[in-house]
Amino acid sequence: MKKVIFLFVCLFTMSMVVIADTDKPIQIGQLPLKAQTFISNYFKDSKVAMAKQETDLFYKSFDVIFTSGDKLEFDKSGDWTEVKCIKNGVPSQIIPAEILNYVNTNYPNEKILQIERNSREYEIKLSNRWEIKFDKQFRVIDIDD
Repeated sequence: MKKVIFLFVCLFTMSMVVIADTDKPIQIGQLPLKAQTFISNYFKDSKVAMAKQETDLFYKSFDVIFTSGDKLEFDKSGDWTEVKCIKNGVPSQIIPAEILNYVNTNYPNEKILQIERNSREYEIKLSNRWEIKFDKQFRVIDIDD
C-alpha cells in the first residue's frame, strides 16, 4: 500500500511540475492594462519582437522583448519588475528620483542599463558593469563590480 501511495504522490508531483511551468506567446493587447500603458508611455516608438506569459505554480509574469533588444518584465498585475535597455539606458522617468540622484552624483558618466525591483529592494546595473542594490528607503545596501 505504501508503494501505491508513493507512486500516486510521485505522479501528482510530476504532473504539477509539467502543468505549472508554462510559457506561451501572447499579443500586447493580452497584457494587463498597467503594462500596456507603461509600454505606450515609455516605449511607444519601439517595435515588439515578442511578448509572452510565464505561468508557474504560484505566480504569473509577462515578458516583452523589443527588436532593439530591450526587455521588460511585469508581474501578474502589470507592474514592472525589470527594465533592461542595453543600448540607450533605462528611461530616466522610470527610475526613482533618489536612485537617479545617487547615480548622477557618484557615477556621472555612467548610464543605468537595467533596473529590477521586488518587494524588498531595487537593483541597478550601470554601463561600467557595476551592480548597486538599494533598500526600499533607497539606501545603498550592496555594490558589486
